[in-house]
Formats: sequence, C-alpha cells, structure tokens
Amino acid sequence: MTSYRVPAASDPARPAADRPLTIVVDGEPVAGTAGQTIAGVLLGAGRREWRTTAAGGAPRGVFCGIGVCFDCLVEVNGLRDVRACLRRAQDGDVVTRQGGTR
Repeated sequence: MTSYRVPAASDPARPAADRPLTIVVDGEPVAGTAGQTIAGVLLGAGRREWRTTAAGGAPRGVFCGIGVCFDCLVEVNGLRDVRACLRRAQDGDVVTRQGGTR
C-alpha cells in the first residue's frame, strides 16, 4: 500500500500555495491551484461526477474524501484506478473518466 506524506510548510518539496496549474480532464483543460488533489480541482471546477459504476452505470465522484470508498477512481497519465481524492494534481496531468470495468 502506498503511503502519502504531506510536506511541512518549510519543506522545499511542498508546492507554492496559489501557484496555478492546469490539468486536462477528458480532453478539456481544468484550472486548479498547486497543492490541490485531483478531486479538489474537479470539485472546484464544478465537476461532481467523473466515474460510472460497473453495475448500472451510476455516476460517482468523491464520497468519503479520504481514500476509503474508492468512488473517485480516475485514470491519470495512463494509470488506472487512481483515487482522485488522494492524488495531488500536477501541472499537465491528463485525467480520464473511468468506467466500471474494462
């Protein structure tokens, strides 16, 4: 299991707050701010649904926001099953909606 560490404010690895970034979601640019998760960028842009369930195609987005429920799965830079609520957005990330199964 991957662990995530939030850098301290003094850590040079911590992104500068207020620095703009752009991710590409299903071919469209979406603006965000450094330090936001992919889910945060999507929610900030008014997008609440970005995945569908395998059974029935019900829309899903972020539910728990802490990586437990797996409702926020997306594909990022070709990698499937990325939890959007945990993955920090990087400028230029390519995010694709993820259907239930492939």
